[in-house]
Amino acid sequence: MAKCEICGKQQIYGNKLSITRSHISKRTSRTWKPNIRTVKALVNGQPKRIYVCAKCLRAGKVKRA
Repeated sequence: MAKCEICGKQQIYGNKLSITRSHISKRTSRTWKPNIRTVKALVNGQPKRIYVCAKCLRAGKVKRA
C-alpha cells in the first residue's frame, strides 16, 4: 500500500451507507485512497523516486529533480 512520504497520508476505511426510504438500511465497508504519485525528487541532495500525494505536490512541499 502506497503512503505519502511527506505527510503520511494513506488508505483509510469506513462504511458505505445505503439509504432507502430515508432510513439507513445497509452498511458495507469501503476504502478511501489518497491521490499518490511517484515523483523524482531531491532527497538530501540526491535524486530519488518517492511516493507523494497530489496535495503535497501542489503545495510545493517537494523539490523535484
